[in-house]
Formats: sequence, C-alpha cells, structure tokens
Amino acid sequence: MQKERTFIEKLSLFFKGLIMGAANKVPGVSGGTASFVLGFYEELIYSFQKINLKALKLVLNGRFRSFFTYTNSQFIFIVISGSVFSYFTVSLVLDFFLQNFELYVWSCFFGMIIGSIYYIGKDFGDWNFKNFSSLVIGAVVGLGISFLTPAGENDNLWFVFICGIIGISGMILPGLSGSFILILLGNYVLLLVDSVNVLSGVIKDILIFNFDFLEDPSKIHYLKIIGVFTAGSAFGLVSLSYVIGYVLKRWNQIVTAIIIGFITGSLGIVWPWKEKIFKLENGQILIDQNGDQVIENYQRFMPDITDSTTWFAILYIVLGISLILLVDYYGRKRKIK
Repeated sequence: MQKERTFIEKLSLFFKGLIMGAANKVPGVSGGTASFVLGFYEELIYSFQKINLKALKLVLNGRFRSFFTYTNSQFIFIVISGSVFSYFTVSLVLDFFLQNFELYVWSCFFGMIIGSIYYIGKDFGDWNFKNFSSLVIGAVVGLGISFLTPAGENDNLWFVFICGIIGISGMILPGLSGSFILILLGNYVLLLVDSVNVLSGVIKDILIFNFDFLEDPSKIHYLKIIGVFTAGSAFGLVSLSYVIGYVLKRWNQIVTAIIIGFITGSLGIVWPWKEKIFKLENGQILIDQNGDQVIENYQRFMPDITDSTTWFAILYIVLGISLILLVDYYGRKRKIK
C-alpha cells in the first residue's frame, strides 16, 4: 500500500533525493549511505523491488492506478526527481566548492562518514564473532577498492551499459561510491561530465526549437552513450534491489555489519589530505570538453599539524560529524513524539 504523504513530507523527501543525488556524483561519497542515514533506505529497496512482472502486467492491462500504488511510484518519482535535479543544481555548487575549497569539502565528507558509522552502528547490538568478521571483511574490501589503479576510458556501448549497472550501485549499496567506481573503470569523465554536459546543451537547444544537434555525429554519439548508461543504471537499480532486499531479509545483521565495514573502508577514498594525479595523453595532461584537467587518481599523505589549514580541516571534520549527530538527534526526537 502506497503511503500517503503530506506536502511537507514530499518536500522533505525531495530534498533527501537532492542530497542522495549530489552524493552519488561526488567520487568517494555514497548515495546509499545518504539514504541509509536519512532514513529511507529500506523503502528505496522495497520500492525498486516492486518494478517486476506483476507491475508490467498492470500497465499492459491498463490498470495504471493499481500500478502506481503497487510500485510506490510517488516515492520513487520524488526521490529520483530530487536526484536528477541535483545533477544540474546542487552538483554544480559542489563542483564549485571542490574546485575552490577542496580540502575543507573532503574534510566535511570525511566527518559525515565517521558520523554515519556511529549512526548505523549505535543500535547494532550483537557483535559476535560472525558479525565482527563481516565488519572486518567489509572494511578490507572498502579500503582495497580505494587503492586500485583506474583503467582507461572505454566508450564501447556494452561496457557503458555495465558501467551503468555498477555506477548506480552507490545508490543501493551504502559505503560504495558509484562515482569512484566509474573513475576506476576509466569512464567517470565520459559518463558524468562530458555526456551530461552534451545532454544539458541538447535539452537547451530543444527548448528553443534548435535541432542542429541531429547533424552533429559527436553529439549523437554522446546521446547514445548517456542513453545506454541510463538503461544500465535502471537495470542495475531493479536487479540490485532484489539481491539486497533478499540478503537483508535473510542475513540482516551480517549484511549491516558488512555495510558498516564498507563505509569504514571508504574513509580511505575521502581522506582529505591528498594530491591530484592528472591523466596524461602523449605526455600532456588530458583536458576535457570544459577545459578542465582530467583527474586519474589521488596520492594521499599525512597532514602537517603546524599548518593552520590542517586545523581548519579538522574543524570541518568535526562539523561533518556534528551534522550527522544532529540528524540522529532529530530522528530520535520525532520517534519520541
């Protein structure tokens, strides 16, 4: 049964979708973690599980009202709308701050992830050997991913489809950054920068009835790429939600322990003190369509405690932790009421 929501609840859910979408775009930050902390992760998994053969039969039989109720479409539409909207709004703001205040942004994310570990783990309860082992495995895998070497760019459409499946996993799996996985696969710039920019330009052209892009093979190629990537993402959302829903139902504590470990391991990805390693092509730094230098990976280092910026960064880490603790406090206060 689809839950009836007030206007304020719908607006709140839209903003949660904004946060999740922005998190999905930032390498190292997981949209799944955002949905977990903001309290709509289980409903997200449940809703995507409802996109199945029964839903298809309802559409084919013209029972659209039953379809919308069965699939919890209102919830999906609001969350996805917020996520998509963030790619063209909040994400641009994040890009600005990452370019101008990178250390402090990563510090805030680092603190938020530490807070998220506390938030998810505080009510866990039974830390027996099996659950603790699951935590360690999750942490080792998460940390191992952060030190992998990225591959080269590949615009083969089958590979792009697979990137869609894997890239969207950050929305479903807390602690796993879909954007960072796309960096490892070599296609972050192709799929989340160049293709999105072309799509944005095409949409603007269509709104002013300019269809010259149809004569541009390069733009058509990018539109094919973004279309296939979107199809892969949709397929990944539905298929992964079934897998996660099944394992959460059968092995809830073990899966939660792995998630906590994975999020802990992801701290290696968002470590604030790091230097950019730029991608080279013929000995020159590769430049994307926006004229920006393409980042291939990061070199992490220990902070200098004599540098004042280090202490400001630590302050932002504390701020990030505090934000999550405020969410926790607000959530507990609502439950008491």
